[in-house]
Amino acid sequence: MKEFWFIGALLFGVYFLSGREIARPGGVLVPEEPVQRQVYTSRLREKNGFQIALLASFDIRARVIAVERYRFDRGAALSPVDLALGWGPMSNSDILKQISFSQGGRYYRWWTQKFPLPRSVIESHSANMHMIPADGDIERRLKSTRAGNLVHIKGYLVEATSKDGFRWNSSLSRSDTGAGACELIWVESLASW
Repeated sequence: MKEFWFIGALLFGVYFLSGREIARPGGVLVPEEPVQRQVYTSRLREKNGFQIALLASFDIRARVIAVERYRFDRGAALSPVDLALGWGPMSNSDILKQISFSQGGRYYRWWTQKFPLPRSVIESHSANMHMIPADGDIERRLKSTRAGNLVHIKGYLVEATSKDGFRWNSSLSRSDTGAGACELIWVESLASW
């Protein structure tokens, strides 16, 4: 009986702690802006019935603001994880404490009673990004990512299409907002700490 209690407590602890946000000190933790470069050939890839066309190379260092996992929506077979990311001033714990965040339905939302930064800075230094893991190892690492992690992601902004006509396009701008403003990233490299 004691073994069952111990195993149950251990599993609960692992589950509970794995979802908790990682505390970070104040100050800008990720000063770099994302780097995007046009690609001159689409070099198609295929994953789970989707054709993937490369639009631009993408390299981002950021702080994870929120993580949402998907299992049942139309894009889950392609992108099982969305990361809401912040860089520059949106990687600063002192700023993030003053903003509330939510994520779901493939959207990232934020609100605040008193703006710690101009709206345009919040919008241009944070984004919801749909992650397409290039392989199983990257998928496992994406699924274990937590709010508060610092990440370095390299890959491509892409367009995904399926034979039934479903189309999912990446934004190519960090300053757009609303529907269609999320990045769709083919993730070839992921480091997190």
